[in-house]
Amino acid sequence: MTRQIETRPMTAQAFAPFGDLIEASGAPDKIINQGHCGRFHDRARLDFVDGRVGISLFNADPRALPYRLDMVERHPDGSQAFIPMTSNPFLVIVAPDAGGKPGIPQAFVTRPGQAVNYHLGTWHGVLTPLHAPGLFAVVDRIGDGANLQEHWFDTPYEVVPG
Repeated sequence: MTRQIETRPMTAQAFAPFGDLIEASGAPDKIINQGHCGRFHDRARLDFVDGRVGISLFNADPRALPYRLDMVERHPDGSQAFIPMTSNPFLVIVAPDAGGKPGIPQAFVTRPGQAVNYHLGTWHGVLTPLHAPGLFAVVDRIGDGANLQEHWFDTPYEVVPG
């Protein structure tokens, strides 16, 4: 038996309880480089208990909808940003914390040009590109100690198009 979650478009307001939507929306905060570049300044709150910030590259296999969600994870010692290196949309799954376990998950599909930053301790699905290549820059904590908690659902969810 599975439970269904419908995807919805990614918006900053809907994603705010879980993290930051990173996109170049609205007017730039500043024009730089002799007037040839708009800077959209400080679009994500990076938060780390200890360690340092690192940038890694992930190349994930693309997935398809419907998608079977049987596990979510979180990082108690640092935020984690997924920044696609293509203009393809990707699936974002998050869940509120419910007493140390994930609550009912929510699913979003990004638009081209959007990236996400999960706040420290936010339950989220694994990196889930919907098209190849699944190449992402990932900004997260580099340091000692375990910074990963996984939760496996007794009854999986099926993520379907909204």
